[in-house]
Amino acid sequence: MDLENQRRVKEFAEQFGPENVVVVVGAAEGEAAGLAAETVENGDPTFAGPLTGVQLGLACYHVCEPEMKEEFDEAVYEDQVGMMEMVLDVDDIIEEMTSIREEFCKF
Repeated sequence: MDLENQRRVKEFAEQFGPENVVVVVGAAEGEAAGLAAETVENGDPTFAGPLTGVQLGLACYHVCEPEMKEEFDEAVYEDQVGMMEMVLDVDDIIEEMTSIREEFCKF
């Protein structure tokens, strides 16, 4: 997660309260999605960004996870994500995201 997005997530959590913020990522593989999730839940593991040492505990989901997928209009999801979902290892992404949430998510 780049430094600008870290800053924006931190500001939203401060403005709205971390219990009211859900981060949705769309990384193409489980490891990258997990790194983004860990960053917004447990702090920046690279120690380079605004979330260094900041444990927000935010809920974080990948757009392809069932919990998120059901939130979207089916036609919009298919149009915007459907093709990409066919080439992603969705099971790996779900496993990674679930593991990170179980370990670090507070909300």
